[in-house]
Amino acid sequence: MTVRKYLLNISQNYSFAILRPVQSAILKRNAEVAWFIQGSNVNQAYFHSDEKVLHSVEEVMAYSPDAVLYPANIAPTFFPGINVAVFHGFDAGKLDKRGNNDHYKVRNCFDLYCTQGPESTVQFSKLAESHQTFSVKETGWCALDPLFQAKPFVTENNIPTILMCSTFSKHLTCAPHLFETVKRLSKTGKWRWLIQFHPKMNKTIVEQYKAIQNDYLTFVETDDVIPLLQQADVMVCDTSSVLIMFLLQHKPVVTFNNIAPKDYMLDIGDPNLLEATITQALSRPKELMDNIQRFINDTHPYQDGKSSQRVLDAVDEMLAGKNIPARKKPLNLLRQFKMRKQLNYWKFW
Repeated sequence: MTVRKYLLNISQNYSFAILRPVQSAILKRNAEVAWFIQGSNVNQAYFHSDEKVLHSVEEVMAYSPDAVLYPANIAPTFFPGINVAVFHGFDAGKLDKRGNNDHYKVRNCFDLYCTQGPESTVQFSKLAESHQTFSVKETGWCALDPLFQAKPFVTENNIPTILMCSTFSKHLTCAPHLFETVKRLSKTGKWRWLIQFHPKMNKTIVEQYKAIQNDYLTFVETDDVIPLLQQADVMVCDTSSVLIMFLLQHKPVVTFNNIAPKDYMLDIGDPNLLEATITQALSRPKELMDNIQRFINDTHPYQDGKSSQRVLDAVDEMLAGKNIPARKKPLNLLRQFKMRKQLNYWKFW
């Protein structure tokens, strides 16, 4: 029996937390798995001593994976194996420069999209029918398996925990706008604050928040946000897709100037409203919680911690000749030229 080979392709530190659940599922199937770093934004110290890392495209070619998994929007199409998109986050409503939803932009890089829930499946299935160059399988998001497998987190004291997360985009981030308010609230001891930002966040803002750490406020730098999601009772956020992960725990989120606020969020545009709105969120009003449950059903109803297994089942299905796209992907020469240049790989055979 042939042993399956998988390659986990990463370009950001947060990709470790997305793909390690898949790695665990692969190893349980007695298959082979290796990692490959694309670009220079990954801290190699995050690798575990028992993880296999390929250091060049030549090594990737020699390894010859059956499938390559990407928590990314674009990917090289010249690696061996099928290209599988597992997403780096949820649809947070972010738009590209042309005003189109970036989450549903087809870049002709993938053979298979493993969608997170009914809402994304519907959207990608429509795109698959139109393009006919990729297939879609609803699996749930592998990154959330640990969220639903772990035991509930128990805090050391009885005060509520507030997790503040923010995207790095200067047009969308809440961090600079809420700084003074968070600084003031943290000194009251009313709540415990955990602060975690996107790794691309402006360094000046990062240093500002680090400077106000105290007994009730901690700035956290991590490649795995899930333990923070489990600890917190309420999240404060903006338009970062991490807020969706938090909502899936059936916990409220307070957003600041969200670009498309929904009825399952408590959105504000004035920092002076932050304290009262957090208090409202902590009370878990019934209408809000009902709206959150409806959102969960549409976005990611899988809470069995087995999404990684479903991803591998979808890969096996395609490798067995099922759920195959009707047409081959277009060559997309310009994008792949740029990809080859980035990877400094020019062999074509």
